[in-house]
Amino acid sequence: MMKPNMHYSELKDSYLFARIAEKTKAYLAEHPGAHLYRLGIGDVSLPLCDAVIRALHEAVDDQAERERFHGYMPECGAPFFREAIAKHYRRRGVRLSVDEVFVSSGTSDELGDILDLFDRESCALVIEPAYPAYVDANVIAGRRILHLPAGKENGFLPEPGENAKADLLYICSPNNPTGAVFSRELLQRWVDFANKNGSVILFDVAYEAFIEDPSLPRSIFEMEGAKTCAIEICSLSKTAGFTGTRLGYTVIPAALVRNGMSLHDMWVRNRTTKTNRVSYIIQKGGAAVFTPEGQREIMENIRVYKENARILTEAFDRLGFWYCGGKNAPYVWVKCPEGMGSWAFFDLLLNEIQVVGTPGEGFGACGEGYFRFSSFGSPEDTREAAQRMLRLFSKSITPPVRKD
Repeated sequence: MMKPNMHYSELKDSYLFARIAEKTKAYLAEHPGAHLYRLGIGDVSLPLCDAVIRALHEAVDDQAERERFHGYMPECGAPFFREAIAKHYRRRGVRLSVDEVFVSSGTSDELGDILDLFDRESCALVIEPAYPAYVDANVIAGRRILHLPAGKENGFLPEPGENAKADLLYICSPNNPTGAVFSRELLQRWVDFANKNGSVILFDVAYEAFIEDPSLPRSIFEMEGAKTCAIEICSLSKTAGFTGTRLGYTVIPAALVRNGMSLHDMWVRNRTTKTNRVSYIIQKGGAAVFTPEGQREIMENIRVYKENARILTEAFDRLGFWYCGGKNAPYVWVKCPEGMGSWAFFDLLLNEIQVVGTPGEGFGACGEGYFRFSSFGSPEDTREAAQRMLRLFSKSITPPVRKD
């Protein structure tokens, strides 16, 4: 009898968003017509920019003409799109060859697929609170996982150390869910640590476009020695609104070698074996993101989300709530007031002021007592939600004094 992958039985139920949906559905059933102010969703709310839409239309027209028609695309990505990404890195001071850039259908897909490069006996380190897929993908693969807790005491940005020794090191900066961003100094320590121990860093930069502080790194390849220890995985979902069109890229340097094997060459072999990759139309739209016009237009959308984050952090400052994130990230990670649990805080916000966020417990045990607010909602809902929180907590609790 065929034996299935029994590691699936080790997965914890993905109850977080299902439970949120259940609670909100029950509330609306009891309060028909009520408007919920949704600050929990990680999806974008603004449309694709004009430069991308024009490129998508042009690409569709190309498919109607024999001379311009495109069938299967190169498995590692269209040369024009890979070149656009490499040039984008060069403008920021990071030199990559075009063949070190691989086109993907987005960060989520790539984070799972990339594990094909590593032996199942290898050990993965996940800094928590964390995007749940980091853990789940490794559980499915049967890999041993180390959980490195982060907390308020280190701003949710832990240092490497003896308890962090693993073959794979997951680092997300800006972080989901905490919004914390690694400094150059701290990220360099992780790079040095990985090189010393022969580890590989899987660096998730899905939110790098939200970094406005020039002192903060937007790519791990800004760090000395990163090309011998890191893989960078990025997406256009939050950068340019491609959540519904699915496009991203992965950088694997030619210098990344383990046990005499080039991970770059292994990934070429993997892609040419297992995928036909992203369509011409979507890659054509993606290339428009990296034009001067595209960059200007996507930053206009990002500024809307960043203003939403500013409105939220201003409210939490007035209330004295401790938080991180918000300035260089689209998420604000708030410590629940008066020792409240994250689900209790969820219920309070939903029932008292119709605001919906994401309980921190869903991102790992050390997320309990914290709450994630997203800035991807509409400006109108964000402003109203902030005002409602100010009115509720100003009169109902004595807020703690915020200490950074």
